[in-house]
Amino acid sequence: MIINDAQIPAFRRGYRLQWEQAQDCHVILYPEGMAKLNESATAILQQVEGTRSVAEIIAGLNAQFPEAGGVDEDVKAFLVQACEQKWIIFREPA
Repeated sequence: MIINDAQIPAFRRGYRLQWEQAQDCHVILYPEGMAKLNESATAILQQVEGTRSVAEIIAGLNAQFPEAGGVDEDVKAFLVQACEQKWIIFREPA
């Protein structure tokens, strides 16, 4: 799967990101269960609001984590994985 910078990621219906005290981490909750997330996955998914493009998300993360030296490809790779896991979908810009 190839994504482009203009696409807008959004959580699928029934899926949401939330802090889970019992797990002591952020998780994706969905009808069939839950997936625990690491800090990087959480940072990316916290930017997924259904209104911001991939490019805007990457720009925000690059600004938030300048010491990382550019997160572009890592973010895109994770978003592809999140889509393959059926957590998110991609919308085309209006």
